[in-house]
Amino acid sequence: MHTPFTSAKAQRKFIPFGIKLLISYMLLIIIPIFILGYFASAIMTESIRSNTTNTIKGTLRQIEDNVAYKLEDTIRLSDLLYYDTTLSKQLLHYEEGWVSYEATTKLLLPKFRQTIESTNRSLWLSVYLRNETLPEVYYDSKNIDPLVVKGKFFDLLHLNRITEKPWYKSFPVERYGETEQWEQVEDDSHYDRISLLRRLVDLNDPANLHEIGFMRISVYLSDLFQSVDHRKIGAGSTLFITDGNRNVLYASGATEQTNEQLWDSANGERYLVIRQPLPGLNWSLMAMVPSSVLEKDTKKVKMLSLIICSVSCVLIMLVAYFVSRTFSRRVLKVMSVLQSFGQGDFQRRIHYSGNDEFTTIASSLNELGQKTQNLIEEVYTTNLKKKEAELETLQAQINPHFLYNTLSSISRLAKFGQVEKQHQMVMNLAKFYRLSLNEGQTIIPIGKEIEQVKAYMDIQQIKYGDRVRIDYNISSEIVELRTVKLIVQPFVENVLEHAWRGDQIAIQIIGYREDDVVHLIVEDDGNGMSQETLHNLFNGEGLQRVGYGIRNVHERIRLYYGKDFGVDIESEPGEGTRVHIRIPAESI
Repeated sequence: MHTPFTSAKAQRKFIPFGIKLLISYMLLIIIPIFILGYFASAIMTESIRSNTTNTIKGTLRQIEDNVAYKLEDTIRLSDLLYYDTTLSKQLLHYEEGWVSYEATTKLLLPKFRQTIESTNRSLWLSVYLRNETLPEVYYDSKNIDPLVVKGKFFDLLHLNRITEKPWYKSFPVERYGETEQWEQVEDDSHYDRISLLRRLVDLNDPANLHEIGFMRISVYLSDLFQSVDHRKIGAGSTLFITDGNRNVLYASGATEQTNEQLWDSANGERYLVIRQPLPGLNWSLMAMVPSSVLEKDTKKVKMLSLIICSVSCVLIMLVAYFVSRTFSRRVLKVMSVLQSFGQGDFQRRIHYSGNDEFTTIASSLNELGQKTQNLIEEVYTTNLKKKEAELETLQAQINPHFLYNTLSSISRLAKFGQVEKQHQMVMNLAKFYRLSLNEGQTIIPIGKEIEQVKAYMDIQQIKYGDRVRIDYNISSEIVELRTVKLIVQPFVENVLEHAWRGDQIAIQIIGYREDDVVHLIVEDDGNGMSQETLHNLFNGEGLQRVGYGIRNVHERIRLYYGKDFGVDIESEPGEGTRVHIRIPAESI
């Protein structure tokens, strides 16, 4: 049928009236309003973004100054030791015994204690001396972060403890008053600390800066970068400190992210990225500000623009509605009839008063509907007769082969003089064909269908004797329901012709009702079939007669009851076969 094409054609013919009217209003009013709103929003967004960026840079400069102060304060503490000539001279006295003890207790220890007490920050001062005549004084933390326990303290150790450490070996050549380095060494990374590394040199000979010791001042990253707080920038922002290799030393707002994730985010388009180097260090302060922070104020402008545009659209649509209302009513009636035609209802009619184009269209549609309805009824009648003829042809194809085999068996019995068996087979054959013919009726009770199977098996058991065993399990509630005849017997025949495994075979026939469906099952314990064979049976590949019989029954059921019913077969080689027939539960 071509009704969907007709409906689509009608829509293409009449809808443009409304579309042209809507486009004209959009061109004159809606589009200019949206363009104006877009540019106004873009200008405002850029202005707010610029102001927000400047504000963030100002905040970063404050953070930078605070970090610089903490760094300079730590360096100041190291200066107290680096430029102390008295300390330098004392460290060069290599006298053991009482002199060494007195120097340690009266000069070195007070000096180091005074150094760490000159700040209120938590820190750990470790001084490594080349002069091994001086005793070591240190705190045994037992694998516990000593800063957590003591807050601030110092160790006095010999230099030979670190001479083989990679960080000591790689320390740069000394330049007076300049050589210093921030680095995470030893357990700093584990406890989130960082250390200021610096030599102690012989101040008596500035031209030859001889190393007399080494100092390490360890501080918490959280203390050093206390002011690095992402909340100063805005929700969702991220602040972090990176070293020269772009490794993240400290992060606020993204502590769960790895280095790679941070840099991937920084390279994305959802963030504004601002970098500022920290003076005197190869470090950078970096801020990642989400677009939502930058554009939170622009949302008001966008919302106002959206409201203005929406109100304008509503007003325009109201005007367009009232203008097009007069013309659209008749078009909608035509579309309604066409949609009914598309759904198969050709009895709908349309009537207009007057003498204009719509009256002509209505008359043509009414005539088209009447002619289409007549044509459908004619085609339906023709197809129904064709279907009945196909059904009768399919049924007529079943019996000849069975008759031929049975007559051959009767002939053999006569040849061998088995008159009694010959007589029983002839009587059973007559009973079978009496039930099969059934006075020309195609639809019979299921009870008679089972009787046909029993008559057939009576014939076969004369031939096979005890080699064949068949059991019937038929529910009494289905025997009076109707079915297309000869849908079970062909499968029993197939079992006896093709399913033998050895010299005996067992067959079971089951029938029951489940809701509105009757299930008839034929099972055997024969040799079964492969999946390839099953596929060929239902797809008609090859010319196997057994496949033809199965397709015959399957097609007759589907032809009479529809595609929701038919035959399913389950089988595995050596495991037998199970035929499942489904038909609707219909009373006679």
